[in-house]
Amino acid sequence: MGGDGVPAGVVKVDGRRLVEEVNRTSGAGLTFTGSAGNGEVGAAYVRWPDGRGGVLTRGAGSLDELRRTAEVLQVVRQSGLPVPRYELLAELPDGIGVVQERLPGQPPARVDRALLESMIALTDRFAGLAAKLPELPVPDLHLLQSGPGFCLHESLQVYGDRTRRVLDWVHEVGRDEPGAMTGDDLVHLDFHTGNVLVDDAGQLTGIVDWDGIGRGDRRFGLVTLRFDAHVTGAVGRGRYSAQLPDVRLDWFDELLDSTLSPGVLRLYWAHMTLRMVDWSIRHHTPADTTHWLDFAESRMR
Repeated sequence: MGGDGVPAGVVKVDGRRLVEEVNRTSGAGLTFTGSAGNGEVGAAYVRWPDGRGGVLTRGAGSLDELRRTAEVLQVVRQSGLPVPRYELLAELPDGIGVVQERLPGQPPARVDRALLESMIALTDRFAGLAAKLPELPVPDLHLLQSGPGFCLHESLQVYGDRTRRVLDWVHEVGRDEPGAMTGDDLVHLDFHTGNVLVDDAGQLTGIVDWDGIGRGDRRFGLVTLRFDAHVTGAVGRGRYSAQLPDVRLDWFDELLDSTLSPGVLRLYWAHMTLRMVDWSIRHHTPADTTHWLDFAESRMR
């Protein structure tokens, strides 16, 4: 637990140390070439002995779960989507080291309407992909109990009166609405602008960070992306340098209302509210938490 009974945050990856651990365990002979600047948990850029580039992360889940993710991504690659190949899964004393193919491109330096619309269009290509992958689990939205390291209810319960009211609403949604999404689409559970790559012309070249993967409703990604589009430079998600000063998001809100039924939108909004408020309490500042509460409450009903 952290201070005042708030659960402790997730420790960011030490890239150099993780490379050493993977080499010691697997004999892969990787060379650390730099830290990946984006993301909340962190990753390391590495080079194989033959000169190929890779990205090393600490995988979420068991070895069997990560093997399944690797198999799923291979099927997704065959469908033409730009996702990385898993090249090594190394069992470590405290988890699994995952070396992924390094895709071309870089994280977007600018978030604008064109990028958001490109990502929204990309979700249509997730339609029906999970029908080929019956072993892929339906994601738990964690509205009635804490998730595994994220979506923790305890942090909202102890933080203050306002977060307790939000948690009560999350529980209400969990009781009122279906407990899980439905459908046969591929779902990227963290579909935001920090998890795509673009070329110099701003065209999408990759979709990364598939730790959260499931079978269900691809439109869940629209709600994830709408929360992401609300991030400003004042909020501690450091991949942004400024708000979207010239981008109005009314069109995005109208898209959500026209694409999702009120009950489904309420369900996904409750999950993202829980996820972002919990994470800000444990990893960022009180100002960040207030920011997310203000945004989340705009659709709480």
